[in-house]
Amino acid sequence: MKDVAARAGVGLKTVSRVVNGEPGVTPDTVQRVRDAIEALGFRRNDSARILRKGRTASIGLVLEDLADPFYGPLSRAVEEAARAHGALLIHGSSAEDPERERELVLAFCARRVDGLVVVPAGDDHRYLEPEMAAGIATVFVDRPPGRIEADVVLTDGCAGARRGVAHLIAHGHRRIGFIGDQPRIHTAKERLRGYRAAMAAAGLPVDERWVSLGPTDPARVRAAARAMLDGAQPVTALFSANNRVTVTVVRELSGRTRQVALVGFDDFELADLLSPAVTVIAQDAAQLGRTAAHRLFRRLDGADDPPEVMTLPTRLIPRGSGELPPP
Repeated sequence: MKDVAARAGVGLKTVSRVVNGEPGVTPDTVQRVRDAIEALGFRRNDSARILRKGRTASIGLVLEDLADPFYGPLSRAVEEAARAHGALLIHGSSAEDPERERELVLAFCARRVDGLVVVPAGDDHRYLEPEMAAGIATVFVDRPPGRIEADVVLTDGCAGARRGVAHLIAHGHRRIGFIGDQPRIHTAKERLRGYRAAMAAAGLPVDERWVSLGPTDPARVRAAARAMLDGAQPVTALFSANNRVTVTVVRELSGRTRQVALVGFDDFELADLLSPAVTVIAQDAAQLGRTAAHRLFRRLDGADDPPEVMTLPTRLIPRGSGELPPP
């Protein structure tokens, strides 16, 4: 800073004001200081700033899987909010492993992030209580935390699934299969609840052979779809409960001569270009991220109101596959 002050012909306090965006400096002087900073390659010492202010200007984002297309818009929205607040975003994937989630979250805390946005993999988050009590703001997104009170941003998966299945029923289907994610996952349970609610509201029985929950790997999903489509009483429609399941179901259906109606939960790339184009229940992943980030930075700015559960709606996008009639 002494070198910058000497080159710009100003005092140290003036350099400090310019660097920190404080008022009281003329535009001409601000430009001289900035020119000196650029010429000398000056960089602010963040370690010193952290020691002085007690904040790192960084937040951690823990997702299920960075490679999942659903999390791309969510992550980008959190990153944009962090950038607008002058903060650095650090990512990590839990791989749907509760222990890995815990290790990752605590590693971020050890590096003194100011806040966390977490897509939880586990169902017991009491390990975070000391960190939150120490001032690390935490917002959970997509799924609620387990056994602690915290801010949560969710999509109304039950209502979305119910609407998607009701859409199939409205187009004449009575035997509708459900293929979802692992049953311990909150979103999988909520979407199954919506499926059952839609069937019950229409007075339709659910044969348990029409319901399959488990890992989203293609082999398991294809086996489930085949079992539902090839039996003596095959289903005439399928509801796939997330984007990865839907993609595998589309591949399975593409090799069949009999058309089967399909509604998927989550939109996905090229869904509108397939034949038939895929009808989906879309959730706004970017809005999930924006809402979670907004809440996080409100907490960092001192908001101390009680933890809140914020639930966002879904929307039905009819494209063709969900409007096919039963044979």
